[in-house]
Amino acid sequence: MTKLALIRHGQSAWNLENRFTGWWDADLTQQGEAEARASGQMLGALDADFRAGFTSVQTRAIRTLWLALTEMKRVWLPIEKDWHLNERHYGGLTGLDKAETAAKHGEEQVNIWRRSYDVPPPPLERGSTYDLASDPRYRGIDIPDTESLKTTLDRVLPYWEGRIAPVVSAGTDTLIAAHGNSLRALVKHLFEVPDDAITGVEIPTGNPLLIELDAKLKPVSVRYLDAARAQKLPALP
Repeated sequence: MTKLALIRHGQSAWNLENRFTGWWDADLTQQGEAEARASGQMLGALDADFRAGFTSVQTRAIRTLWLALTEMKRVWLPIEKDWHLNERHYGGLTGLDKAETAAKHGEEQVNIWRRSYDVPPPPLERGSTYDLASDPRYRGIDIPDTESLKTTLDRVLPYWEGRIAPVVSAGTDTLIAAHGNSLRALVKHLFEVPDDAITGVEIPTGNPLLIELDAKLKPVSVRYLDAARAQKLPALP
């Protein structure tokens, strides 16, 4: 069986401040760095031979992977960075305090924006503080102004099928360091999670989700490496 490890980045500065982050490039906190190193220690203790890594173009995911690989003594691993693995774009919610936003719009509405499958937040205004049009990493990319989990999956899935799946299909143990929603999108696909059930799937920071896949890339086992911090696992398809 081929092993696929999904790592949500460690705690970021905006996780700590309880702000909607999305595509904004918040860095890791000291706790986030510690979570990334702990992830690497757990991954290094596995009976696995990780030979490939993928991550987004966002600092918190990139640094999480590098810190983990340092602990694994595998900084030589070939890594591919791509914006298709970015966090979902939180649109006009970007930068806002989550509690204050709930007080203004109601917890039910904010929960719909955060957790529903196909309802995006209000769009981000062009030219606003968090507009990334001038960021060189996105040159030539049609940056979304908001995303739901569905539209996040719409960009993650072709990248999985075109770039990552061929590597895993070849029997290569693979790491993906990304974000809560880009990884939820991938989990939805791999485990065939229904639209109305994906709201119950949450991936904690800095706790690798280890999936064993058969030759057809169907999951045959799944577990969090840190059982004490595990969330509810997706059911095997």
